[in-house]
Amino acid sequence: MIPALFIAHGAPLLAIEDNNYTQFLSQLGEKLPRPRAVILFSAHWVAGKQRVSEVKEYDTIYDFGGFPDALYQIKYPAKGNHQIAQQIENFLTENGIPFEVETERGLDHGAWVVLRLLYPNVDIPVIAMSVNPRLSPEQQYKIGQSMEKMRADDVLIIASGGTVHNLRALEWQEKQINDWALEFDRWLEIHINQWNLDSLYQYNALAPNASLAVPPYGNEHFIPLFYAMGAADNQRAAKLLHRSYRYGSLSHSVWQFGQFN
Repeated sequence: MIPALFIAHGAPLLAIEDNNYTQFLSQLGEKLPRPRAVILFSAHWVAGKQRVSEVKEYDTIYDFGGFPDALYQIKYPAKGNHQIAQQIENFLTENGIPFEVETERGLDHGAWVVLRLLYPNVDIPVIAMSVNPRLSPEQQYKIGQSMEKMRADDVLIIASGGTVHNLRALEWQEKQINDWALEFDRWLEIHINQWNLDSLYQYNALAPNASLAVPPYGNEHFIPLFYAMGAADNQRAAKLLHRSYRYGSLSHSVWQFGQFN
């Protein structure tokens, strides 16, 4: 059984940078057992109904602007896997979760930046999945939970987002970590390690600086955390693998949920 992962995808520049975080992700890809496929929930694919990709080969989506030309030259032509997509659809059906099949959409940068660092050879099939910020945390967790049997089948579940992701609060030249970001992430760490779902589901009311870390105008980067935790509900073990920051507050957190069996 392979643990599920929550991975911060940071800014698109990570795709062309060489720093401690990109090195960590590259090394993580080498350390992990080779998965049969990757199921990836991306903060940059928001949909009102759960979407499941059945794509033969993904195009690369450049869902950003104003960055160096080198970013727009990157390709990550991952293959899909029809059989695994159908397994996912069966599990969603069994759990009463409505879904739609997507046959054309490519991989957004929330997906390909992470995948390219973990698996640069583009040799692992990918099934892309949407997230829905309008659902309750309990419902998001349940969607992840419906996927937990896939982990026993050597399928790696990744939820890509960021625990602290407020673009309006970024300080591009700032090298110091903002205290408010640290306080929020430390509160989160305590309650994740305790698997305290009651508190986590109410993070916006209970966590310090929640409105700064997860701004009211968008929580799509935070909620992938619940999808990843749900996928490990049968083990409920959490481990913080990495945490660092850029631009004052943009968090690079990597959480492992579940254990290797």
